[in-house]
Amino acid sequence: MTGLLIVDDEAESRQAIRLIIEESQYNYLSVYEAASAERGLFLLKQNQPNIVILDLSLPDLDGIKLGKKMMEMNPKVSIIVATYLKMFETVQMAMNAGFSKYFLKPLTDMELLTALDGLLLPGLMMETNYLGTPPSPSKPVEMDLGNPIQSVIRYIHNHFYEPITLNEVADWVYLSASHFSRLFKAEMGVTFIEYLTKYRVEQSKRLIKMTSLPIEVIANNTGFANAGYFATTFKRLEGKTPTEYRSLFSNLMNN
Repeated sequence: MTGLLIVDDEAESRQAIRLIIEESQYNYLSVYEAASAERGLFLLKQNQPNIVILDLSLPDLDGIKLGKKMMEMNPKVSIIVATYLKMFETVQMAMNAGFSKYFLKPLTDMELLTALDGLLLPGLMMETNYLGTPPSPSKPVEMDLGNPIQSVIRYIHNHFYEPITLNEVADWVYLSASHFSRLFKAEMGVTFIEYLTKYRVEQSKRLIKMTSLPIEVIANNTGFANAGYFATTFKRLEGKTPTEYRSLFSNLMNN
């Protein structure tokens, strides 16, 4: 999902980064905040942001170790370090770990936005070739009874454009609907419907940004029953209508 996670135990630093993003062309990004490594790992698992801004001095885990663990959980995530630590050995460890950028605090507007340009714009340009055809899995999603919730997450990612109900997926993992619902909320921090809806909206954003497909077609291709419900849901989650969101990206790409 298109989002950014800030992991820093200093509230002032998190707020400063959030402010830079909110006042930039990247204000469409969903921004999540964590004051500890434990919370950061939870938010990474729950929201799957593609960028993490990480302080190395955390109260519960070394930042280098945390960054490596995050990249193991999500190999596609990019790590930007923002820290007071300026020892050469620390910089070298961060680069050797595969982190994308290393900055000293306080992080300036230009440093952060230049880093985001380098990480996000190439992906946006590549997505211009995405024609809106729903993905079709090459093989059925494997179900792991030992990890029913993660099995359902994989199912959602492969079948989000199809009708999906809680009862159907609960039956698929051999659980009652009520028990499955409780397990999902406990593990993911949101309800099944909230997760499914948010994932569908995230997928719709790719089509809105990079194609001229009508909103009605995008709604249909991302699992929404109709364009009206899609538009209402999109604005509730993103603060903009699908049309306003498309205009935002059109202006960004033209610039």
